[in-house]
Amino acid sequence: MSTQDQGYFTEENSADVVVSKIASTTDPRLAEVMSAIIRHLHAAVKEIEPSQDEWLEAIKFLTATGHKSDDWRQEYILLSDILGVSMLVDSINNRKPSGASESTVLGPFHIPDVPELPMGSNICLDGKGEPMLIKGRILNTNGDPIEGTKIDVWQTNDDGFYDVQQKGIQPDFNLRGVFHTGSDGTYTFWGAKPRYYPIPDDGPVGKLLGSMGRHPYRPAHLHYILEADGYETLVTHIFDPDDKYINSDAVFGVKESLLAKFDLIEDPERIRAEGAEDPFYEVVHDFVLAPTS
Repeated sequence: MSTQDQGYFTEENSADVVVSKIASTTDPRLAEVMSAIIRHLHAAVKEIEPSQDEWLEAIKFLTATGHKSDDWRQEYILLSDILGVSMLVDSINNRKPSGASESTVLGPFHIPDVPELPMGSNICLDGKGEPMLIKGRILNTNGDPIEGTKIDVWQTNDDGFYDVQQKGIQPDFNLRGVFHTGSDGTYTFWGAKPRYYPIPDDGPVGKLLGSMGRHPYRPAHLHYILEADGYETLVTHIFDPDDKYINSDAVFGVKESLLAKFDLIEDPERIRAEGAEDPFYEVVHDFVLAPTS
């Protein structure tokens, strides 16, 4: 019996029969992907042995997930996130050489065309929250500074919201900025200490999270996109290791190498030296970019 003729459908040979119906004219990559999905899906169904009612509930869940998605919200991406698939795909597509900084998920709140600012600027436009000084170096895998690196940063405010979530409440481009490194590869800017926040949990994915006994929160973090000629673009975060949700990120975005120390600076001399008036948090974190192949 040929691979294109696996006989009649039975419980035992179900996956083989369905895979055998993929036409030889199908795009090879599509055939590979669909064959793997079919085999794993059939194996899962055989392991779970769902009732007819349970399978209908699964179909209803997927239908509701589609209905919740629109131009502003993609509930299927959220589903991918909370199942760890988004991070797995990110990891597979961003394997780094030894010593290079690790990536993590982009998230839904990046926006283009953020104004470029002079190094050392304060991106906290409304002055709310606890002030934080963020600085470090952009290096290559040899430890040399990278000149001209574009640093695109964004973060939540003290209430756990991005500016695009609070139009009319936060100023436009609040807690966002674009900077370029000089010849020494250093960067520095002021922001506000970020706060943990929930992913959208008012839809079917949120209900699924609750049913699994999981919370919807992401630990406090800052987002970065780092771009430099001759190097792979790095999409990443730095995280507050003392955040209450650091070990239970709802989207599994935390990596140990991305934990940064958030130091509270209370020494009067340091405060004066940085041109501040009150105590502030300081984060020092270097990034290492991988060369393009």
